[in-house]
Amino acid sequence: MNTGGVVLVALAIAIGLVGMLVPLLPGTLLVYAAIAVWSVVESSTVSWTVLVVVTVLLGSGQLIKYLWPVRRMRAADVSGGSLAAGGVLGIIGFFVIPVVGLVIGFVAGVYLAELLARRDRRRAWAATVHAVKGVMLSVGVELGAGLLATAVWVAGVVMG
Repeated sequence: MNTGGVVLVALAIAIGLVGMLVPLLPGTLLVYAAIAVWSVVESSTVSWTVLVVVTVLLGSGQLIKYLWPVRRMRAADVSGGSLAAGGVLGIIGFFVIPVVGLVIGFVAGVYLAELLARRDRRRAWAATVHAVKGVMLSVGVELGAGLLATAVWVAGVVMG
């Protein structure tokens, strides 16, 4: 692949990494697709090895991204309904107050749902804090996997 192609792949990966922080962009999918296109175009042993390693990294990241935070939130007794309410209000908030409305809406949605369920402000707030920590953990796991995949790709470009 020529230099221009590698730069385009790097740009797509960078957009994918940003997408891992901005939930409305398919971050992991963009990173994976960019590396897969590079692998197909290069069609070498190194590029196919990179694709296999990246597949394992990103696949594991997706699995851990959902299992680890959910387990922690269940231990903290945060309900799935509260998370759904937070998600809905987060999406609404994103359009009402661009970008920061997503966070504000999520926190408000989880808190209100927990307050309705628990009828105790302290317990509702504690559950909300656990939910926010869970979301941050999820984003961190996904971003970590994306950065590792990017490092593997860079190593493949250098070696190839």
